[in-house]
Amino acid sequence: MKFNEYFIIKIFFIFISSQLLFNVSKANSADEIKIVYSIFSRTIKVNSLKNFAEEGNSTNKLKRILNATGSSDEEIRSVLNKDFEVPITIASKLVYSEIGNVFLTRLSSIIHPTRANDEKTGMLALRASVIQGIKIGNGKINLINFFEGYPTKTVILDVNALSKIMNKVESISELLDFFTNSPLEKIKTN
Repeated sequence: MKFNEYFIIKIFFIFISSQLLFNVSKANSADEIKIVYSIFSRTIKVNSLKNFAEEGNSTNKLKRILNATGSSDEEIRSVLNKDFEVPITIASKLVYSEIGNVFLTRLSSIIHPTRANDEKTGMLALRASVIQGIKIGNGKINLINFFEGYPTKTVILDVNALSKIMNKVESISELLDFFTNSPLEKIKTN
């Protein structure tokens, strides 16, 4: 009898400890985007942004945030839905190239995981997000797929860092066109 009790306790302990040690939860995609501006922040759900992009419906909270951009709903939806067709092999080469490293380093100051203390963490998350976003979009990527592929629950979007870059470019679509089409055409031809 004592042997059976000892054996059951041992099995129970092994089962519990294996669950604690080997059942590590992972983030499959971002659930929310935390928009940070100076000392203020607002959080929006990726699903509500996706619903707005696809259907045009938005929550009151999302409406307030979108109204602050000064752009029309149609313009915002077109930016969110703009697909870029990128073969995953080319995207992989691009995000691991020298120009890709420079671009991701700069972008990691704008978009990064919470508690990221260095650029490298942000770069790794961005690489994963691009590759996963292309997978989600079946060879195409847009901003919604990008956020859905982000490997942490919360994505930080730093508006101060974004505005510094936006002062150098005319519009978000021009920025997206420049960084996606120009380098990709050169890589495709080489």
